[in-house]
Amino acid sequence: MKKILAIVLSLMMLTVAFTGCSKTSKDTNADATKDNTATETTTNDSTEAEVTEAAEAADTGVDISEPVTLKWYLHGSNVTDDSAVLEKANEYLKEKLNVTLEPIWGTWGDFDANSVLAINGGDDVDIYFTCSWSADEYNAFAKKGAWVRLDDPENNLIEKYAPELWKQLPQVLTQGATINGANGYGVYAVPGYKDIATQNCWDINVPLLEKYGYTIDDIKNTDYYGFGEILKKVKEGEGDDFYPLLVEGAVLERMVNNSIIVTGDAGTNNLLSYYINPTDTSAEGAYGNKILSKFETPEYKKFVEKTREYFQAGYIDPAMGNANQANDTRSAKQLTGEYLIGTQSYALGYELQASKERGFKVEMVPCTPAYVDTTSSQGAMMAISTSSKNPERAMMFLNLLNTDPYLFTLLDFGVEGVHYNMVNGEVVFTEKRADYTPWTNGMGNITQLPPQEGQGLDFQDKFKAYYGAAGEIPILGWAFDPTSVETEMGALANVAAEYALALNTGTVDPAEKLPEFIKKLKDNGMDKVMDEANKQLTDFLAAKGQ
Repeated sequence: MKKILAIVLSLMMLTVAFTGCSKTSKDTNADATKDNTATETTTNDSTEAEVTEAAEAADTGVDISEPVTLKWYLHGSNVTDDSAVLEKANEYLKEKLNVTLEPIWGTWGDFDANSVLAINGGDDVDIYFTCSWSADEYNAFAKKGAWVRLDDPENNLIEKYAPELWKQLPQVLTQGATINGANGYGVYAVPGYKDIATQNCWDINVPLLEKYGYTIDDIKNTDYYGFGEILKKVKEGEGDDFYPLLVEGAVLERMVNNSIIVTGDAGTNNLLSYYINPTDTSAEGAYGNKILSKFETPEYKKFVEKTREYFQAGYIDPAMGNANQANDTRSAKQLTGEYLIGTQSYALGYELQASKERGFKVEMVPCTPAYVDTTSSQGAMMAISTSSKNPERAMMFLNLLNTDPYLFTLLDFGVEGVHYNMVNGEVVFTEKRADYTPWTNGMGNITQLPPQEGQGLDFQDKFKAYYGAAGEIPILGWAFDPTSVETEMGALANVAAEYALALNTGTVDPAEKLPEFIKKLKDNGMDKVMDEANKQLTDFLAAKGQ
């Protein structure tokens, strides 16, 4: 009977947490601590006989009497000291699920390479971050058999252990998670309830902008091709070692060209493009409902020529063109304010978070309205590895993580009184937060979090309304299936790895390298891939009646 004791305790906790989450943000934030305290008190006061009797009635058949360690591989982390957090989290998880958590804090710089090595090497990681844009891309690795199908008819982990979680997720997320994988058409990861829509923005260092006599309106009233005068003035004022344009190469290209990631494409060096309408994202783009070879368009040529100009003028750090340095260098310079204009994939309210983390005012200037595409619906997910020896317990953990405000806030924000304090219902971070900064949007259901200082007690209501109102692009739901062109895709990905980042950051001369790049793409089957992608998209739209 003890084998099911922890399940009942978990279900009791989840019932309380789910009830809290269905309130308004204000009520949820006010009640979160109270609800968890009440649950813990009830648990501690219950006799073993009473709980065991209840457990027998709710037996799911899973034996959790044996303790289990779950390894959890996260992305985008900046964590140097997790001891206080894990002490509390593992005490809580031991009580609820008989689980000890061992997070692997992948960073922006090392996750792509190391996570794929771990998967391919059969490492004993239970849960991996995955998404539509990381090297362990959701669709591709589901087809390879890396992820457990969570709604398998013979062992439906969602139905058994996460029905509350699934009901809380917007339909666009549950639909986006449903794909063709190695075990049929189904769900292979838990989508994070985060910034459902995509909105790319210019990340502006406001004090530095104003120091040189400019305002946010000067950024809003121009575009990438008109930044030259501002960049020149700031560069001259700050000196040779200062690089005013802080870019993430792939994001920069998408921002400038209004191109989007094509889900199912070649991971970190995307080969395909769909051009959205920058003013009405639900309308057909400049090329209609058609997929293009990203690097062969006139838009791309114009972009890399201007970027080369900016690089040669000293506006872009050469480290941005080095795959081993780019992400960590960019993150470090954001925090120290060593930039004027940066690139950012935006989440509502991020400017407040960034301002606090960096110690100066940050503003975000959108390039397009927020829009929903397949990629954004798969923007941050957690998959259970088929190498996991405890997939049931892993699913139970993901359910608890995404429905329990106490646990989620602890693992994301840290320990109250250490990493943050609650002041008038809002989170105020302490200096210790610098030692423990996981990537919030990469963890799961962020609508459970209390608001941060300045966001307002109704922030989560605004968050849901903002993303609920985002327009859906015309090809929403379509994902490229590269199965029939896998050989070509592998070869093309290698070619793109050789050229794309360098071109996107201006570190090579496009007059020489772009024609060379395009020739290699064509020599390795780019046209065949394009034909297959457009055939699939045409069939998809026909099935939808478009």
